Amino acid sequence: MCGGNKVDDEDNTSKSNDANKYGNPKQYDPNFKGPLKNRSCTDIICCILFFVFVLGMAGCSVLGYMRGNPIKLIYPTDSQGNLCGNGAYADKPNLMFFDLLQCAKMGPNVILMGCPTPQVCVKTCTSSYYVYLQTKALELANGGMLNSERNKMLCKYNVDRTAVADVQTLIDNEDCASYYVETTSVIGRCVPSIFSKIADMASTLTTTDSYPLQQADGTNVTGSLLDTGSYYMALFYKYYQYGEMVYKDVVNSWQVILVGLGLTMLLAMIWIVLMRWIAGIMIWFTIFAVLGFLGYSTYFSYVKYYNLKTQNVTATYGLSELFSQNWNTVFNLQQTWLALGCISATVLLILLLILLCLCMRIRIAIELIKEGSRAIGNMFSTLFWPLIPFILELGFITYWIASAVYVASMSDAQYYSGNTTNTSTDGINYVLSRIPCTPNSTTTLNSVCEFVKYGGNQYTIYMQVYMVFMFLWILNFIIALGQMVLAGAFASYYWAYEKPKDIPAFPLAASLWRTVRYHLGSIAFGSLIIAIIQLIRIFLEYLDHKLKGAENAVARFFLKCLKCFFYCLEKFMKFLNKNAYILVAVYGKNFCVSAKDAFFLIMRNIVRTVVLDKTTDFVLFLSKLLITVAVFTGAFFWFDGQIPFLTSYKPELNFYLTPVIILTVTAYLVSCAFFSVYSMAVATIYLCFLEDLEKHDGSPEKPYFMSKSMMSLMGKKNKFKEPSGKD
Repeated sequence: MCGGNKVDDEDNTSKSNDANKYGNPKQYDPNFKGPLKNRSCTDIICCILFFVFVLGMAGCSVLGYMRGNPIKLIYPTDSQGNLCGNGAYADKPNLMFFDLLQCAKMGPNVILMGCPTPQVCVKTCTSSYYVYLQTKALELANGGMLNSERNKMLCKYNVDRTAVADVQTLIDNEDCASYYVETTSVIGRCVPSIFSKIADMASTLTTTDSYPLQQADGTNVTGSLLDTGSYYMALFYKYYQYGEMVYKDVVNSWQVILVGLGLTMLLAMIWIVLMRWIAGIMIWFTIFAVLGFLGYSTYFSYVKYYNLKTQNVTATYGLSELFSQNWNTVFNLQQTWLALGCISATVLLILLLILLCLCMRIRIAIELIKEGSRAIGNMFSTLFWPLIPFILELGFITYWIASAVYVASMSDAQYYSGNTTNTSTDGINYVLSRIPCTPNSTTTLNSVCEFVKYGGNQYTIYMQVYMVFMFLWILNFIIALGQMVLAGAFASYYWAYEKPKDIPAFPLAASLWRTVRYHLGSIAFGSLIIAIIQLIRIFLEYLDHKLKGAENAVARFFLKCLKCFFYCLEKFMKFLNKNAYILVAVYGKNFCVSAKDAFFLIMRNIVRTVVLDKTTDFVLFLSKLLITVAVFTGAFFWFDGQIPFLTSYKPELNFYLTPVIILTVTAYLVSCAFFSVYSMAVATIYLCFLEDLEKHDGSPEKPYFMSKSMMSLMGKKNKFKEPSGKD
């Protein structure tokens, strides 16, 4: 289990067998004293290629700013290509559809080919039910035209409702809508409100005067038919309302959220500072605290479950109940506590098995984390380094979003008319295709030339794909830059024999200079590989979305296999790249050579590497988890009003979970940012530690550079009296 000092015996046999297969162990170099200062530029071609592509992205941005118009993406567009709420139609911000049942007939093609019904801009969405049969009947009874009835009609622009004697002519020419229902504006689109008004969706809809709603061809409009045409819009409207309330909660609580974010950063900072001196105690405390929390959670959940079971309390609930404020209902259900108990017990069992099997490896991982804590303590500026990549990422993402919006809005308006239909098993004629047309051109009856979408310019599609690729490349480039800079700084710490005496002055700044001056090409090379893999994964996701519902099971199987393969490939390449960046930062060699050396070094120590890497990730994850749980618990009691002295600071909220969720997510992200420094410190120190074992034997000519505690744990020692400053 956890006893004993020598923990490497099981690796020795495999290490000797793999020595020749994966290259020879590193040889002792008496002149090596840490990251080399005399080095040359690496992967120059990749560096040039990267900056050429960046210039290409800048060119796309300039072209987008010159020719694009984001307003087209913000405001809805009517059938004639006019922007509702903008320009000549500034007083008409809402888009109204003549016949939403035509959208139902389009089926899933409605997104690509538009809804084949006239669409006009209106000041306000309709607030009542109307059918032209009512006007027709009343005018017939009156013996003449009724202006009050004609004014109720929804018609195209510049259509004179009184110029035609028979209202049927206006309907047949598609100058006016045959019916409309009560609608609500959702981001400028008039969406039917019937889903909250009608209980029986199969019934025929009627006006207040009991006239049944009908299409121009005489088909009765029922709730179920209209449901087919606008179900997803109504669903969107439902969650749009939730979104509005969540947005108001964020606005009302943003100051408190900022305070909570500041406290989260302070907590993470205190945690890391404490790990500088009592890393072992804190890590074991974290492990047992998580185990204790899961154990108590399991016990408490099952006690609540059996208590509720004796009371026969059963019910069902959905997403809306879970997101509501009435959590008492949810927590009074035995299903809730049974689920929580099972989850807690499963996680507890897994963690216990990991702890029992990897107890000794956890000791080595803790020692590596201790060494990382000492490195951070001696180079405290590294703790704030993630702010630099974060600012770069934030600035780049802001620029990219603005550029992508302008590029996406460069496309011209596309108009279509006519249709090809196919009758499905439910009896609805679904539209399969439509024919491109010119606006204001002559069309046949029931064949409307209307605006569908912005697109058609093939080069804009290529530009958008190019922008996505550059987004991935540059984002990975910034991440790699941060990793290599930290690697150079922590390598300077490890290869200082007497710490902190031999640590170079300003190691972080020196590492940044070496990276920017010599190794941008290597960073570009590694990030390019990741970007290509991620672009392939995006394409596979797009292909999977297109093939959803397809009958070809073989194609779907191979697609799933490809998605799994490229997911694993991306994870492996990220791991290999990080280790390659470490050796580039230390020795100044190009990316390929460094990646090969890192791979062979890892393979010569594969058992130790796999176990220690995952063990270290596990230990650091528990630290991040504990900080996140602490913030969640505090935020939950704060916004639930259960902390008396903070009640006066509790804002008025629709959902008190909104700021709780935001703070929990940000707490995890903040802890990830801080502990990413630890992760890089441990990875760098570990690779240096492996080279230390291969290059040195503890003799006066080849002394170990690792700390005394690490040597003791590994059963190693320097065979001479060490300087008093040696840790």
